[in-house]
Amino acid sequence: MTLDQLLAEGVPPVAAILRGLRPDEAIDVAAALIDNGIRILEVPFNSPEPTKSIAAITQAFGDRALIGGGTVLNVEAVEALVEAGGRLMVTPNTNPAVIARAVALGLEVLPGFMTPSEAFQAIAAGARRLKLFPGASLGPAYLKAVREVLPRDVAVWAVGGTNAETFKDWLAGGAEGIGVGGALFKPGDSAAVVGERAAALTAAWKAATAG
Repeated sequence: MTLDQLLAEGVPPVAAILRGLRPDEAIDVAAALIDNGIRILEVPFNSPEPTKSIAAITQAFGDRALIGGGTVLNVEAVEALVEAGGRLMVTPNTNPAVIARAVALGLEVLPGFMTPSEAFQAIAAGARRLKLFPGASLGPAYLKAVREVLPRDVAVWAVGGTNAETFKDWLAGGAEGIGVGGALFKPGDSAAVVGERAAALTAAWKAATAG
């Protein structure tokens, strides 16, 4: 399952950032997200035993969702992600060696950038999608300006402070999608609560793209 395939199917362009997810709750939380339309799942590597959660979710839902790891900071983490079955790598920064290794291993990559210089470093390392971070601090107008100088075949996702209320603004600013963390999942949240928030994000996307 690739990101292009999911988007072509009409899946909402929302990546669920499941920071703090535990392996014992991974299946239930993932099911709640997928059942409510969110089919791009990221377990950050600073979560408890992230590769166990990634492996469990991949085994259960790998044919329905794109599952990967976030806060990937070094090549060793890239290789651990692949071993766990993850297909998506997300970073908070621009590290050409990490990006290049992930691309070489066949992962989809979403490296973090803040400045145009960082964006072009990531592109040179092989990235074709980028993560603007921290999104809320920069805003859709900043993204719109940066998009003017980026190659047209490079997509940008906004992450950091994004939510259902700002979804439409980010799309209008040129984002292909958004990554949502605390507004979707926080440690201790029940699967039912996560499902309700996922449904709200899906509804916000439908409203933003209607007509």
